[in-house]
Amino acid sequence: MATVISEFSMSLDGFIADPDDHAGPLFDWYGNGEVETPTAVPERWTFRTSEASARYLREGLMKIGAEVIGRRLFDLTNGWDGAGPSGAPVFVVTHSVPEGWQDKDAPFIFVTGGVASAVEQARATAGDGLVGVAGPNIVQQCLDLGLLDEVRINLVPVLLGEGIRYFDNLADSPVMLEDPQVIEGTRVTHLIYRVGRSA
Repeated sequence: MATVISEFSMSLDGFIADPDDHAGPLFDWYGNGEVETPTAVPERWTFRTSEASARYLREGLMKIGAEVIGRRLFDLTNGWDGAGPSGAPVFVVTHSVPEGWQDKDAPFIFVTGGVASAVEQARATAGDGLVGVAGPNIVQQCLDLGLLDEVRINLVPVLLGEGIRYFDNLADSPVMLEDPQVIEGTRVTHLIYRVGRSA
């Protein structure tokens, strides 16, 4: 069965973007090293990191079998112009299918039945791989519904002061996480937590 994960680069004060949705220094670690990690679209995204971060990235990219994102992230990225970094099918949670995408040769499946339906379809697609969940609102809904197996944080040593939080507006808290697996990169610490049960 697929493992459902979420992953964001996050500041020490809990933000994944500034108030205008820009990652700024949170993404610096993707290009601060000499070890190359190509994505499914290497001409657009090839990461250059420390060896430790490269191993972490390779493991994730190799295992992603499907992704679940919200309509907001889809619109912000313009559907990554038709090809996301993982190359896996992307299930977009939305109230309505955006115009112009139905006939495109792109890996998007638009799900109007809610987050749980999107995760179920993504799990079936991913097999024994990973389902990556992106967008803070979608992640929060998955936590509330008990659908998330793992939380991954790329912790960056910066204080943003304000912005968009990774975890906000949780309906069922506290949520207990297991002790993390810790991977030390350059200017980033990768933390992998299994999700426990609510306390």
